[in-house]
Amino acid sequence: MSAADDTPLDLEAPPITVRGLVSKFGDNVVHEGLDLTIPRGAVVGVVGGSGSGKSVLLNTIIGLREPQGGTVEIFGQNIRTAKRRQWTAIEQRWGVLFQRGALWSNLTVKENVSSPMSEHTGLPKDEIGQLADLKIALAGLPVGAGALKPAELSGGMIKRASLARALALDPELLFLDEPTSGLDPISAAAFDTLIAELSDSLKLTVFMITHDLDSLYRITDQVAVIADKKVVAMAPVQELEHNDHPWIQSYFHGARGRAAAQGAE
Repeated sequence: MSAADDTPLDLEAPPITVRGLVSKFGDNVVHEGLDLTIPRGAVVGVVGGSGSGKSVLLNTIIGLREPQGGTVEIFGQNIRTAKRRQWTAIEQRWGVLFQRGALWSNLTVKENVSSPMSEHTGLPKDEIGQLADLKIALAGLPVGAGALKPAELSGGMIKRASLARALALDPELLFLDEPTSGLDPISAAAFDTLIAELSDSLKLTVFMITHDLDSLYRITDQVAVIADKKVVAMAPVQELEHNDHPWIQSYFHGARGRAAAQGAE
């Protein structure tokens, strides 16, 4: 990252602003001129067909992948030109729940949740432990779960433990990568409810990659659709139902889309 930009974070700016993003793998162009703005306080679902680059977009936004063109700004700060201390400030304002949890297998749940606080704060160890217990409880895990290793957790508990870690630094921006993937319908619905409650109570902005139509209908304020290498529409689900783009029509008016819409009524 360049040391040329010393602009402070603008906490009044949109949490995420992507302009003209170009993503390539060799000759394969995944994104070409993709634009996306995530408004403050919104729960935004991101959908698209297989190979549309949803995870590529997420990884680019959080700095795990270098784009071939365009800009990504977090709270008004261009992440490609941010100084190290600015990047640290950005990381402390977001949390990420990866699709497979990405928990440290050799650490307990409590140790996993404590790790961001140990790395980014100067808090005493006992205080970090108390805060970790609070985050674990917020994520809806039972008493005693903090002492378990990831291998001892069910799929739903892994999701909740990963969410607790994502919330460790009291972020304003939460990234969720397929949060209900692999969960049974009851667990998925409970997880959706938890995200909605946390978003409302903690005033979170949520960027959620998902293929779960039930989640889109239950908890999103808007849905961004990636097709044709860019975001072709962004609107509440009920408006997207009337969009005439072929992929959107197929997605929301197929059998699963109709079932999800009926379930949300």
